[in-house]
Amino acid sequence: MTRTILRISGDDREKFLHGLVTRDVPETGLGYAALLTPQGKYLADFLTFRDAEALYLDVAADLAPGLAQRLAMYRLRSNVTIEDAGMDVARGTGDAPEGALPDPRPGMGWRHYGASGDDGTDWDDLRVENIVPESGIELVPNESYILEMGFERLGGVDFRKGCFVGQEIVARMKHKTELRKGLVRVRGAVETGSEITSGGRAAGTVHTVSGDRALAYLRFDRAKGMETAGGPLTLD
Repeated sequence: MTRTILRISGDDREKFLHGLVTRDVPETGLGYAALLTPQGKYLADFLTFRDAEALYLDVAADLAPGLAQRLAMYRLRSNVTIEDAGMDVARGTGDAPEGALPDPRPGMGWRHYGASGDDGTDWDDLRVENIVPESGIELVPNESYILEMGFERLGGVDFRKGCFVGQEIVARMKHKTELRKGLVRVRGAVETGSEITSGGRAAGTVHTVSGDRALAYLRFDRAKGMETAGGPLTLD
């Protein structure tokens, strides 16, 4: 796990971030949120927390420079400073050390800021079990839609908070349309990157694999009679 912790400080930090991300930073503990394009597509997801002086975004290291640049673009005249906090983070699923915070996503253990390390958990297996997408694998910047990736179930979007970037598109997908595609768990002869077909038609793609189960991005209307080159698949 390679993560960067961005620190957002300044008198306008609350108002600034509130108008941008899909869920506000909680008063205590960890939250989960994302920044979207104005067209409602995913740019970056992150865990959030706060102290008395700043708000913090725990984001995949490869997404951090782009996220910081995009946030700076929205800063305008706001009294806000965006910087790398230089903070380590440890994670695990066993007994949590003192000061660790539970990950708000179901089944994803704990995070301990200011420490480093990993307790050896099979995180791919855990993500498959709990249908949790990962940036750069299931979550593709400028392409993925967060409702298709399960963000409502994961607590990563709040429709009551008011405006955020891309909010109109996300709200329309929730209230005015039925999702035709999404992230699901499948079982069968699975291999990362395999194309899923149904009746000879393209139905989806296999992503993270754990044993005979995997996360797949799937067309729901083609969820029967599924197969890959390796054999048949079923919804798990």
